[in-house]
Amino acid sequence: MSSTPINCSFCGRAKEDVDVLIAGVTGHICGNCIEQADNILQEERKDTPEKADFQLKLPKEIKAHLDEYVIGQEEAKKTISVGVYNHFKRIVYPIAEDAVEIDKSNVILLGETGTGKTLIARTIARMLDVPFCIADATVLTEAGYVGEDVESVLSRLLQSADFDVERTERGIVFIDEIDKIARKSDNPSITRDVSGEGVQQALLKLLEGAEVSVPPQGGRKHPEQKLITINTKNILFVCGGAFSGIEKIIERRIKRSSIGYQQEIAHIDDESYLQYAAHADLKSFGLIPELIGRFPVLTHLKPLDASALRRILTEPKNALCKQYIQLFALDGIELKFEASGLDYLVEKAVEYKLGARGLRSIMEAVLNEAMYEMPGGEKKKLIINRKFAESRFSGDKNSGLRVA
Repeated sequence: MSSTPINCSFCGRAKEDVDVLIAGVTGHICGNCIEQADNILQEERKDTPEKADFQLKLPKEIKAHLDEYVIGQEEAKKTISVGVYNHFKRIVYPIAEDAVEIDKSNVILLGETGTGKTLIARTIARMLDVPFCIADATVLTEAGYVGEDVESVLSRLLQSADFDVERTERGIVFIDEIDKIARKSDNPSITRDVSGEGVQQALLKLLEGAEVSVPPQGGRKHPEQKLITINTKNILFVCGGAFSGIEKIIERRIKRSSIGYQQEIAHIDDESYLQYAAHADLKSFGLIPELIGRFPVLTHLKPLDASALRRILTEPKNALCKQYIQLFALDGIELKFEASGLDYLVEKAVEYKLGARGLRSIMEAVLNEAMYEMPGGEKKKLIINRKFAESRFSGDKNSGLRVA
């Protein structure tokens, strides 16, 4: 009397033809079918990714995180923390159709080079774990001219989000050098201002919130290229610029309004004029009113003084001194900075007026010879003092070098 053969209920293979056959209540499944089913599940999960949980941070939490990376600029950090909180609060708590609709609060930052405009925007994006991209306004031109269309800004954001449209639509875009697309003059011209006012007008639809067709790989639009539609309603735009010369515009406005009982406001220091900046000053500088109206949050960054530059060298999580100490440590070299050496670096940075970016240039000049000679050598300790730092600028390669 022969027994009933046991086969896989899915593929029909006999028990002898497979490595594993798992018995169920009313059927069986073999190892091959289990592997195929697992592959199908993996593909389905890729096609329908789970929606990531977005953690909304309070303004105080955002500023506390900024304090770990950005030295000073208290007013700017508070202003942008509130702006970012209010913006993402709109996303986390959707408004009912019949309720009051809250507009987004794009931010514009005024400040000299090296004061931390880009660092603030990048730090917030990293904290909130949202897609972030930096665009340079100087390369943007009107559609149809040599250069990049304004849609290329969203192409970069899309690439930063790994082409996830949903994540892209709640990202942060930092447009640097926004002051470079200012209207060249108030007088109408017979030629088109393709890299100035024309770009400002093209940016309007992105800033306000619209359905924008974006080429996924960047570049010019092509009739045969597949475009991706992105809604910019929940994308936060942060623009930064040095606005060189706007101090004179602010000064004229302040002194013109200081006739009478407000004479004391005319005696402020030249370096403090940016704190009195208003949207009207941006209009006088050359930004069109339609663009200015889409940036309700306006704040400024103060020029960095010697004490702030000194703190930047050592206090932030990614401080320059910590970076170079780690860089030398990878070669087994112990790097130390004496107070006199740090003071000299700060003095040169103040002299060159390049802000925090100038500190890195000076640090590179001071350490370049050591970074060339010491890796692979016998000397495993380097101490930077004032005499050594001065020697890098005087051209004396050996003076002041203390190694062990």
